[in-house]
Amino acid sequence: MKKGTIYEGTVCCVKFPNKGIVKVEGEEQDIIVKHVIPGQKVKVAVNKVRKGKAEGRLLEVLETSKDEIPSPCPHFGQCGGCSYQSLPYEKQLELKESQVRELLKDRIPEGVFEGIKESPVREAYRNKMEFTFGDEYKDGPLSLGMHKRGSFHDIVTVSGCRIVDEDFRMILECTREYFEQQKVPFYHRMRHDGYLRHLLVRKAVKTGEILADLITTSAYTGEEALLSGWKEALLALPLKGTFAGILHTRNDSLADAVKDEGTEILYGQNYFYEELLGLKFKITPFSFFQTNSLGAEVLYETAREYIGDTKDKVVFDLYSGTGTIAQIAAPVAKKVVGVEIIEEAVEAARENAALNELDNCSFWAGDVLKVVDELQEVPDLIILDPPRDGVHPKALEKIIGFGAERIVYISCKPTSLARDLELLTGKGYVPERVSCVDLFPGTVHVETVVLLGRKKVDEEIVYAYEDYEPKDSEYLNGTKGSATYREIKEWVKSQHGLSVSSLYIAQVKEKCGLEKHENFNLGAEGHRVPTCPPEKEEAILSAFRHFNMI
Repeated sequence: MKKGTIYEGTVCCVKFPNKGIVKVEGEEQDIIVKHVIPGQKVKVAVNKVRKGKAEGRLLEVLETSKDEIPSPCPHFGQCGGCSYQSLPYEKQLELKESQVRELLKDRIPEGVFEGIKESPVREAYRNKMEFTFGDEYKDGPLSLGMHKRGSFHDIVTVSGCRIVDEDFRMILECTREYFEQQKVPFYHRMRHDGYLRHLLVRKAVKTGEILADLITTSAYTGEEALLSGWKEALLALPLKGTFAGILHTRNDSLADAVKDEGTEILYGQNYFYEELLGLKFKITPFSFFQTNSLGAEVLYETAREYIGDTKDKVVFDLYSGTGTIAQIAAPVAKKVVGVEIIEEAVEAARENAALNELDNCSFWAGDVLKVVDELQEVPDLIILDPPRDGVHPKALEKIIGFGAERIVYISCKPTSLARDLELLTGKGYVPERVSCVDLFPGTVHVETVVLLGRKKVDEEIVYAYEDYEPKDSEYLNGTKGSATYREIKEWVKSQHGLSVSSLYIAQVKEKCGLEKHENFNLGAEGHRVPTCPPEKEEAILSAFRHFNMI
């Protein structure tokens, strides 16, 4: 195959994420094409050939798949947001489930995959949208909506979008018409000039409260009157919901993303409350919160089921966002510790915990990779809900080093999940239950929840992270004194404020020539093993002296 050549072929399958495999009669190579459905006959142009792989661009659907139906959205095919809206919902679920099964088939044992759970709502499910200002074609009228499929510059006004409700559509069209009448220019991403950048809209499903936030560049001549007019136009709309706040945010960064460089309140307040599984959460314009509230309840119910009993246990919620999962686990837990890099989300998590009268939650602001080194507790359970790229490998090594009995991993991108599972299973964790939850009907995206249990020590394999607790009589025979692993841990904690694992204690014991339990080793051959840090080694040695072991 050659670059620039046009071929006709049939889509044999679609792999995550949105990679259709097109087979061309008479050609050995397949072509990878986005935005296609299994069973379609398509015309594609090859735009890249590298390392035996060909990638192409969809030119035309020559024949639809037998499974396809007319899309309910008037923007389908133009807007780059939804690729599966021409499939019945049951077929969407089948496609997503098969994609995840294929990705994880070499990562999970047979029989643990439990299928996919559907979203309670299939249309108008989103509680947040970020619309972009632009034009649909060069020098065309003002547009406000989503990027045109395959284009960085062109914007489609999605006034008929089906994944949001009528209030979103009315706010979008009102905003576009108002600024078009005022002849206000949008921000040109290439020239770096213009005023209008984005419109962010959030709506609480349970209360109907709405936040509308206009994101622009810095001061515009006559800005105060301009924004006042926009506010009044919004307040005059016959919405089903009610405005909690109308806001204006400045963003002068070059990136084509919604960023907060200062927000002013034009009307009301900059937050509302959403309810989820009986808990209340304060939502601000830039808070992380699942975009499908009712679907999120299904997701978190699944996670709660996988988490199981948390009574008197220490739980780590890493990548905690506004603390949703942490607070679901908190009511009967001994303690829940959340870590999140976005400071605003951490503040919201603390407020939410207070709002829900939970006093056993603490939240840390910072990168998980760095913060885990500062955590003093030893967790019984770890919850991971990382961003789309998954967990940083170095952070994952540290997380594994805690030796938690169970890990619940919630993933919004199955490809990064598959990568992280390879390391987790290589370090002795075994997937016990796996489910998909569809939070994004009509799109290629899907959430996946995995419960992993730490593999028990057996006669053949001993894992370095197995935090074995020997009995008093099973070690230290013949030493001057004795103490259990638990006694050593408690003493080190009380005297030095440090948490130490059985692995670290075993390492220091070996240096001192003390006997270890026969089934506890310092690391199986070929496995990377964390080395006891110097400050913890000194603390363990002081415990040995205290108990007259050395």
